[in-house]
This record gives sequence, structure tokens and C-alpha cells, in this order.
Amino acid sequence: MLQRQKLALVRERLNQFPAVALLGPRQVGKTTLAEQIAADQTSLYLDLESSGDRARLSDPELYLSSHADKLVILDEVQRLPELFAVLRGLIDQGRRSGRRSHRFLLLGSASLDLLRQSSESLAGRIAYLQLEGFNLLEVGAPQQELLWIRGGFPESFLAGDEPGSVIWRSNFIRTYLERDIPQLGARIPAETLRRFWTMLAHDQGGLLNTAQLGRALGVDGKTAARYLDLLVDLLLVRRLPPFHSNTGKRLVKSPKVYVRDSGVLHTLLGLDNREAVLGHPVAGGSWEGFVIEQLLSVAPERTQACFYRSAAGAEMDLVLDLPGPERWAIEVKRGLAAKPGKGFHQARADLQPKRSFLVYAGEEQYGIGDGIERINPSQLCTLLQASR
Repeated sequence: MLQRQKLALVRERLNQFPAVALLGPRQVGKTTLAEQIAADQTSLYLDLESSGDRARLSDPELYLSSHADKLVILDEVQRLPELFAVLRGLIDQGRRSGRRSHRFLLLGSASLDLLRQSSESLAGRIAYLQLEGFNLLEVGAPQQELLWIRGGFPESFLAGDEPGSVIWRSNFIRTYLERDIPQLGARIPAETLRRFWTMLAHDQGGLLNTAQLGRALGVDGKTAARYLDLLVDLLLVRRLPPFHSNTGKRLVKSPKVYVRDSGVLHTLLGLDNREAVLGHPVAGGSWEGFVIEQLLSVAPERTQACFYRSAAGAEMDLVLDLPGPERWAIEVKRGLAAKPGKGFHQARADLQPKRSFLVYAGEEQYGIGDGIERINPSQLCTLLQASR
């Protein structure tokens, strides 16, 4: 079993807050991580997709009060959003008796209802964490290519062979569309949402144009925006915002959109192996999205991420404002001989970052002049982690 880096952070937050919400897509490893935490202490695990466990919570205040001495783990907690008001009362009661932390670990598939209900009922009592798929620091730099092609979902990455990984991802997509999303109350035909998700995959890393997406799908722009909001809320798609500080430049105002897991991206496009990915026009966008997800998965908390693009042609794939503050500018190129272009240098002049990186698929880290460092994703992940 690969050790998840978020494990230590979840334990730290449980020691600080009475409730911690660990959010992420299904099958990303939330339950496995929770089981590791539960093994160290007296705990109670309830799966709210189980009718038996839901029946125990017919009177949640009475039942949970009888387990006040345990860490209560509630899996798929978005299934019972009315539970948050009860948790608030139990947390406040526990605080008065001296128990101010380590009460509840909430696991959820990051539905909008979960976020809204918990923020209204548990403000000041809960910490939020996201669990992504495996990252390079967890699997090791030699597995970089495999992680890119298969993606970070544990069952996909750890599959015994390529066909097994593809089959798992295909079923993951189908289950999300046909079962999981409808359970959240979204009344969208599965085939319509699949087409929309696939359209986003074809335009990986492109600027968002909801009107154009809507026309291609046969719906209006507001409906297309609603579909996108749903996939973003479920942590399946990333909407990377544009840089918006006042630089005196005319800047692009539309966000860029990425399918977050590279393996899911490849399966949506029918790309079943490395050769198929490299021969497809999406290869560059796929690599860019993969690197961005890897970096953001290990970036310090409170890091602000965006991209930079001006009307004059200045462009930077990723701008990270780290706590401190400290700004890093990052351009992503897959080619071993890739060089920064004119737009990169213009963006650096506009942004004035403390550090500038050209991320590529090679192995060495070295300077290429003018304060620019050529580096691979694993090395940059290590630097980001060290900056915490």
C-alpha cells in the first residue's frame, strides 16, 4: 500500500478542529485513509450509503451522543446533509465539556450540497481538505510516465496491466454518469453529460467558452455553465482562473478548463495506451494538465494558483502565489529540448516572479540563463513541498 501524504495533514487537522471534511471524487482513497486513522484510536465508522448505517442515525443526536468518546467517521456524508445541524450541537456540547478536537471525520464526494450545508452549520468548527489521486512524491519519479498515462486513481494506477486499467476507468466514468451524479439530485441525461465531459477533454487546457460549448451540445450557455459547475464541484474538472491583479495590461478574463485526472481524460478520448496518447493532438494539453495537478496536489495550503495571458501575447501556464508571499512562474513543455518562448519572457517581465521554471519531461535540473530553471515535475513537487 502506498503511503498517502495527506494522512499526516488529516491527523494534524483533527488535533486542531472538532470536525475535518476530507473531500474528493469517489474511489480516490478517502475510505482507505480514514481506516488508517481509525486503526490508531477508538473510532466508529458509518457508511451513509448503507441502509443499515443510515438506520442507526434515525435519531442521530441520541446515537452519536452515545459515542462521544470516539472519533466518528461518516462516509459519503453528503447523503444526509441534514446531519450537519446535529453535528454542530454535538460539537458545541463537547466544547463545553472540554473536548475541542478529534470528534468527526467527514468523507464526501465534494457535492455542492455538502459544501453549502457544512459551511452554514459548522463555520469555525470544521477544516476542509482535498484528497487527490496519487502524486509523484507518493509513487516515485520512475513511475512518472505510467502515472501520466493511467492517472492517479489507485485502482487505475495499480492495475496489473494496461487493459485492466482502461476497463477500470471506463467503468468509473460510466458509474459516475449513471449512478453517482443522479444520486446527488442532478437531473442530466448520462449521455448528454458524457458528451459534455468529452468535449472538455478534447479542449484540454483551453479557454472556457460556455456559449460555444452550449451550441455544440444543443443547449444554452447557462445550461452548459451548470454542467461545468457540477463537474467542478465533484473535483472531476478544474477551472483555473486567470491572473487578475492590476498590471496595466489587457488580460484574458476567461478561465482555462482541465479534466483533472489524466487517465480519465485519456479514456474519455479513447486513448488506451502511451502510443495512442502521444499520437493524439491532446498530448500537449494532457501533459500540461497532469503537471498542474501534480504541483497543486503538493503546494502549501493557501497557495493561490492561476494562469497569465495578456492581449499582447505574454503567457504563463501556471502562476503560484505561495504563502509568504512568494511568486513562482511555471511554463510546461513536454519536449526534452523545449525552450521558453517570447511570451514566457514577456510574462516574467510583467509578473516579476521570485522563481521561474520550465517544466519538461527530462531528468536533470539545471539553469538555462536569466534566472530560469529547467526542471522535471517530480523535482518541482519536491521544491514545493519543502516550501511549506
